[in-house]
Amino acid sequence: MTFVRVERRFQGPERSGNGGYVAGLVGSALAGKLDGSHVPTVTLRRPPPLQKDLALAAAPDGARLTDGDAVVADAVPVGSDELVDATIDLVPPEEARAAEASYRGLRDHPFPGCFVCGPANREGLQLKPGPIGDGRTACTWKPSGDLATGGLVDEVFLWAALDCPGGWTIDLEGRPSVLGRLTACIDARPQAGEECVALGRYLGEDGRKTFTASTLYDADGRVLARAKHTWITVDPAAFN
Repeated sequence: MTFVRVERRFQGPERSGNGGYVAGLVGSALAGKLDGSHVPTVTLRRPPPLQKDLALAAAPDGARLTDGDAVVADAVPVGSDELVDATIDLVPPEEARAAEASYRGLRDHPFPGCFVCGPANREGLQLKPGPIGDGRTACTWKPSGDLATGGLVDEVFLWAALDCPGGWTIDLEGRPSVLGRLTACIDARPQAGEECVALGRYLGEDGRKTFTASTLYDADGRVLARAKHTWITVDPAAFN
């Protein structure tokens, strides 16, 4: 068991951690214990508290993040075929950069301090996933050096970068949502400062749940990571 803290920089809503980042803490802990035929799927059980010691335990059959007796998030291994349809076709970097001008979060963001896509979080990833048609989003990302170890971006930040490109395929103004579940596979890690392309795709919805996918590519067009998400519709005021 180890202890981790979700610092204010890594927030999603005002008073809780970013879902992709927290899922990355738990999912990465489990991923290191899996073979290539399985990937982690992380379920967020409650809003992750900020600036508090949380216990993280991982074994080959699962991982768990707890706040005292309360489970914040847990992960289990699933077959890698869960992500067989998660890869979104790459678009050129110039098309992804152009889409950023239409990023809806610049004018009306339910969680403006979000670590991944919040315009108010100057220490965040500053992703701006804009629409490119057919229920897809695209943006670019140049990870800063403080996200890397030995020049390569840490896996937890790739989990985070996979989060919001999927979320912004949803009408977040009319259907504000938070991440409930994230299944991801990290295939490779980019260099700090390398221009990556992130894409999201809308898959469908069922009641309060919305389903999306995302893919992250490196500067050479190689797949870095893939994910599928389940989002839960919420009242943003309950988080802020």
